[in-house]
Amino acid sequence: MKKAQLSGSLRANVGKKDAKAVRNAGNVPCVLYGGGEQVHFSVRSVDLEKVIFSPDVYQIEIDIDGNKKMAIIQEKQMHPVTDKPRHVDFLELADDRPVKVKLPVRTTGASIGVMNGGKLRIPNRMLRVLGLPADLPESITVDISKLRIGQSVRIKGLEVPNVTFMEPADAVVVGVKMARGAANVDDSEEEEGAEGEGEAASSEE
Repeated sequence: MKKAQLSGSLRANVGKKDAKAVRNAGNVPCVLYGGGEQVHFSVRSVDLEKVIFSPDVYQIEIDIDGNKKMAIIQEKQMHPVTDKPRHVDFLELADDRPVKVKLPVRTTGASIGVMNGGKLRIPNRMLRVLGLPADLPESITVDISKLRIGQSVRIKGLEVPNVTFMEPADAVVVGVKMARGAANVDDSEEEEGAEGEGEAASSEE
């Protein structure tokens, strides 16, 4: 996973009144847990937004008044109107403790089916996985080059070393569906190249 850094300050008081004062100062109330005693602190909103609104998922080194901890964002509360972060929970990471995270799905290659007019479908842009911090990749990368119209890649067809998927084995990760005007016919060269691809791609339901 990619890494980022944030600087925070310990909160002297905890409560709604204090949280409001923190937000009025341009900061976001946060909690770090998972390492024993919970730590209440605040982070500048502008710094936190760079991490929250990024398409990537980060392991974050949090410097709280000189005390550094590695963590991930476990939960966040956003303002319903402004979409600004109002509160963030961080989970402290340990090298020997597996952690559950959601990783983005990214594709590589040019799908045969899409080139024939099909439409690429990615039902879930994020997938839940379990693994040690050092084993977690930046994303779940799927090669779609052999996918033709009506075919898909499912969770059970993915292999990421030392990482366990928390989604159902039959869940579709990426698929190509028929679109208006699409031609579900590949030329002979493509058909020859697609032979034996049944294990990597299954017919989409």
